[in-house]
Amino acid sequence: MSAAVQSGVRRTARGRGWARTGLWLAVAAVFLLLPHLFASGTGLTTMSLMAIMIIFALSYNMLLGQTGMLSFGHAVYYGLGGFLVVHAMNAIIGAHLPVPLVLLPLVGGAAGLFFGIIFGSVSTRRGGTAFAMISLGLGELVGASALILRDFFGGEDGITTNRTKLLHVAGLNFGPQLQVYYLIAGWCLLCMMAMYALTRTPFGRICNAVRDNPERAAFIGYNTQSVRFIAFCLAGLFAGIAGGLTAINFEIMNAANVGAAPSGIVLLMTYIGGVGNFAGPVIGAILITFLQVMLSDATEIWQLYLGLLFIVMVSFAPGGIAGLIAMHAPVWRARLLHRLAPAYALALLLGLVTFAGAALALEMAYRLSAGSEGGTAFRFLHVPVEAASAAPWSLAVLLAVPGFIGFRRVLPIVGNVWATTLAEARQGRGR
Repeated sequence: MSAAVQSGVRRTARGRGWARTGLWLAVAAVFLLLPHLFASGTGLTTMSLMAIMIIFALSYNMLLGQTGMLSFGHAVYYGLGGFLVVHAMNAIIGAHLPVPLVLLPLVGGAAGLFFGIIFGSVSTRRGGTAFAMISLGLGELVGASALILRDFFGGEDGITTNRTKLLHVAGLNFGPQLQVYYLIAGWCLLCMMAMYALTRTPFGRICNAVRDNPERAAFIGYNTQSVRFIAFCLAGLFAGIAGGLTAINFEIMNAANVGAAPSGIVLLMTYIGGVGNFAGPVIGAILITFLQVMLSDATEIWQLYLGLLFIVMVSFAPGGIAGLIAMHAPVWRARLLHRLAPAYALALLLGLVTFAGAALALEMAYRLSAGSEGGTAFRFLHVPVEAASAAPWSLAVLLAVPGFIGFRRVLPIVGNVWATTLAEARQGRGR
């Protein structure tokens, strides 16, 4: 390689290094500034939960997105990490030890790593469907144990603690939610940087090779079981940190934290955000956490909407939101996004009309069912609705059916516009 080429490679590497440094500084600035934009108690609590879920989702992406291991029991390491942190906090308080709260997430990480080593030594011996079923069995095992081993898990009531009784450093007692937010945000930034750095190492590349073609990775001399095991243990470590931060944030852990629900939520976050793309789980964690908080206040069947969103994303955008953004990168660079705007706007409008009609029908059906205790009258988009009346049902049909038919007819138009615009963008880049 000539000196000129080597110099060019070094300049390119330095440029990318500076770009990544600038990106992390921008992320840190966002974490610092967000409390000034959303200063309410609800806003701080929601942002704290988002930061925790970002760590949790990225740890799951190390399994599924980076190494190709579909786990149905990732909440085991998240929940056990949280429980160990609660017990450690109570032990420190009882013994009056001078341990600052900021170090306690390390206990959760150590717990997640420890149980990752134990369970991973069994589950990672197999890949594919067998691994998924083993992870499901381990998740059910720990979930059932949480209701049996009451001394450790506290049963349905859980184990509580008090973070303000630990050692105060620099006058911080972590009573106000703002202080807790900055603690969680700091750990979130550190974990994001560490997990991103892992994806850039040779080990991260081998994980991708095991994900894409395990037979070929084994053929060139790599032990695929060892790669899966190490990735599994590292994912458990970061999931444990997320669980520890959850324990600090809520000051309680119960059996639900090791159950099937957190494992399902982290799967939703990763898939909807984008599997395999580092930014995907971040996007998914922010979106799903926001929807959980907002939808749970708006409707009692909010989980149904999350399930429908998951089905739509897997069916029509398997690359997730991050994949959709990446698809449009060539069009963005060619400055041709305006070509797509009219077709996208029409499809979005028809999709929203269809969703409004379907959501209205679902809400009325729920109100008429025996499971609703609020009666048949409710408010939909701030409009009073009587589910027992025929008029709102007629409106739901008039919105959903024509909207769906129109949406289906617009999809080929969107596809044609997309194909034409993408081809023009690529031709322009080729010139």
